[in-house]
Formats: sequence, C-alpha cells, structure tokens
Amino acid sequence: MPGGRLSHQDRLDIATGLTEGRGYAEIARDLDRPTSTISREVARNGGAHGYRADHAHYATVSRARRRKPAADDARADAAGADDQQPSGADRRRREYVERFAAMMVDGGLPRMVSRVLALLYTADSASLTAADLVRELRVSPASISKAIGYLEHVGMVHREPDPHRRLQHYVIAEEVWLKAWQVSARTNLNWAETATEGADLLGRDTPAGERLTQMADFFHRLGEDMSGGPAFEVIDDAFTLLAALLHAARPLTADQLATALGWPSARITDALANATKYAEYCDPVVLDQLDDTYRAIPNPARLTPAQLRALR
Repeated sequence: MPGGRLSHQDRLDIATGLTEGRGYAEIARDLDRPTSTISREVARNGGAHGYRADHAHYATVSRARRRKPAADDARADAAGADDQQPSGADRRRREYVERFAAMMVDGGLPRMVSRVLALLYTADSASLTAADLVRELRVSPASISKAIGYLEHVGMVHREPDPHRRLQHYVIAEEVWLKAWQVSARTNLNWAETATEGADLLGRDTPAGERLTQMADFFHRLGEDMSGGPAFEVIDDAFTLLAALLHAARPLTADQLATALGWPSARITDALANATKYAEYCDPVVLDQLDDTYRAIPNPARLTPAQLRALR
C-alpha cells in the first residue's frame, strides 16, 4: 500500500525500471508510491547504476533488526521470507526452465543462450523484454544482450518495438526448431566444404588428406540428409544409370552407357560419380568398377557372410 514498507517484489520492480531507463516518477506511479520513496530507496542502495534489489532488501531487513526489538525483528524476518520465497508453481516452473535449458546445452547450445530460449519458450506472455529476462534469470544485462544477439543471428528470435515505451520485446521466431535444424544443416555443409578444401590443399593421397576426405564425406552426407537429401535431378540420373546396367546384365564402359542412354559424356561422368557419392540413396544396389567398365551389383554389406555363402 502507499506509504508502507517496500517488499522484495517492489525492489525487483524498481531494479527492472532502472534497467529499462525509466525515471523515478514513472516507477513510483507503477508502484503507487511517492516519488521521494523511490529516490531515497535508490540513493540508499547504490544509486541508479548500482542498485541491486536483493542487496537493497537484505540491507533494509538488517537495518530493521538493529532498530527494533526482537519481536518486531521476527515479524520482519517472516515478511521478508514470504517476499523472497516463490510459490510452489513458480518454483516448479523455474526448475523446468533449467532442465529444458540443460537439455539444449547437451545438444550444443551455449548455456546462457539455452536459458534465455527456454525462458522465452515457457513464458506466459508472447514476448519478454531484456529487463524481464534479467529479473527472471538473475544475470547481468550484458549476458542477456550477448545471448539475444546469438539467437537473432541464427534467426531463432526477433525483436519487436513496444508501441508505448522505448523498449524492445523479444519474440521466438515462427518454426523456431525448423530454423535451428536448418542452421545445423548449413553448419555441417560448411564443415564438409572446409574439410574438402584442406584435402585438396594437403593432397588426398596423404594421411592428412585421407582423414579430411573422410570427414568431408561424412559431413556432406549428414548436411544433405538434414537438408532433405541431394536434389532429385542429381540422384535421378544415378538411378537411371544403375537401371541401365542392371538391364544390360554385363559390365559397360562409359562410352557404351552414353550411346545406350543418349546422354553426353559429361552427364554420364556426373551420374557415375553421384552413384558412388550417394551410394546410401541407391541401396540395395551399388556401382562396381572393373578397370574401365561398370556394373550394378547388390550391396554386399546388406548380407552376412553366411547369407552370401547360402545364396551361392
């Protein structure tokens, strides 16, 4: 009530207002308090740039203990404890937010980024301000700014201006997890391109080149799988080539394939390369090269040695 003792929540609201750059009078109106109450509270506890709600509250309780008898001290302590303790529902929600964030950390996201995203995702409101995030996560504005910058960069969060005040509201982007998936797919393809560049630079026949080539192949397949696989026209020519070899039932040279299919040599070369590169998409048939000829055979990895012996 007006003129009564400031509660812990009042002090949290004061800290939020100061973080948002609001004046003492505006904060006082929101709390239904005299402006002088707010100005004295801030001046006593570090000033506008050094005010900390928890510190201010504990300092006030400590001063009250020194001034009042023991009975009054006990009542003040109980009131302070009530202000500081969240409700059971709030406590469970905060615990869930931390578990949610921990899961994202295990998935590779930075810890503060994960905590901000988890809080945005579980908030009752459609958006949160920087001050909301500072208050809920109990961290510095700089930490929030850095985490928001990361989330904006990858397209998972965007900001919307407040229509009434000079504030920015942070909102989770639509299809946020699809965007995260796309970012991860692009990252894998970047790994593949960098590894390919290194293999070409060091020589693919060197030990380092072999390792980098294997790395490039792995991340290229992974990135394309996450992006939906290779383009249809790329893999379709490989399917057609394998079908031709199966129908011929004998090894053929690249020139023979070009003549039979009516394709230019470059298209045959690309189809042969893609049949090898995307072997997992052609399974259970694979391309086998014998000198300068090619044939389509069943993927031997599909069958165990005992199965192969039984079939022979």
